[in-house]
Amino acid sequence: MAVTIKDVAKAANVTPSTVSRVIADSPRISIKTKQKVRQVMKDLGYQPNLNARNLAKRCTQTIGLIMPNSTDKVFQNPFFPEVIRGISNMAHTTEYAIQFSTGETEEQIYDGVVRMVQSGRVDGVILLYSRINDKVMAFLEDKEVPYTMIGKPYQNMDKTTHVDNDNIGAAKEVTKYLLNLGHKRIGFVGGNLSLMVTKDRRQGYEEALEEAGIAISHDYIVHEDSLIEGGQEVVAKLISLEETPTALVVVDDLMALDMINTLEKHGIRVPDDISIVSFNNLLLSQLAHPPLTTVDINIHDLGFQAAKTLIEMIKNSNEPAKRLIIPHKMIERNSCKKI
Repeated sequence: MAVTIKDVAKAANVTPSTVSRVIADSPRISIKTKQKVRQVMKDLGYQPNLNARNLAKRCTQTIGLIMPNSTDKVFQNPFFPEVIRGISNMAHTTEYAIQFSTGETEEQIYDGVVRMVQSGRVDGVILLYSRINDKVMAFLEDKEVPYTMIGKPYQNMDKTTHVDNDNIGAAKEVTKYLLNLGHKRIGFVGGNLSLMVTKDRRQGYEEALEEAGIAISHDYIVHEDSLIEGGQEVVAKLISLEETPTALVVVDDLMALDMINTLEKHGIRVPDDISIVSFNNLLLSQLAHPPLTTVDINIHDLGFQAAKTLIEMIKNSNEPAKRLIIPHKMIERNSCKKI
């Protein structure tokens, strides 16, 4: 015979309503009582009927993950499995499920989010990107749907809960690192300019050069939408210059690795002929030849904290907006050389 709430209440010497409040994690119940009731539930093998509970609370116990458009081949980028791992770890501890949404175009992504929200399939949403003038963000705000994002919002930063790195500071740090190695002709290879992470890292790069009294050469600044297989286009542009850069700040490890392979085909060696520093500290960056100097942005923590803040907002509609900055660390390997 199945164990009931009444059985748990009798064994814990509390009322059935107290057991229900413990299951709902009500702040009205003391931590001591919650621990006692949860131990009894575990001892008796009691499993709450989550479907009934969620129906009563009018919640789905599900969060939506909104991916950047799939034309960027996001599922081939190890950043996303790792950030999703962080989100999943947090979701698992709070018994939340995850639903994905993406599309080939920004319009398809928007339509998918509208269907997800209007059908009531999720309690809140995490945006795994931050884009300028994003229709999805405007829709979520208009419908008052709890959401958070990984990255810095384009606007309303103080009113939007987000989890990010100090991308300006990180790019500034690695550019200064190259300057200290004696490089003066330093290029910047960025992704899509509509993404805030690209804008911030470019800003940090430019600030470092300006503080060092080095004029910014727009010939040395290249943007490529495709982080995968985009290195060939970038290399072609840079090696065609009359005076090529001696070092590059590259916005993503995947792009940097593609560039290293392409440079090698042109007889240009890293770091002997050109130094490269990148971002994300993917596992591939350690296995590259040469191993890549990169910035560890703690991808797992970005996802974990994004899920944590969203679930706090779902449980408490009065939760204030938060800005969480996840620490970064430059990992020095063998892709940079002093000149």
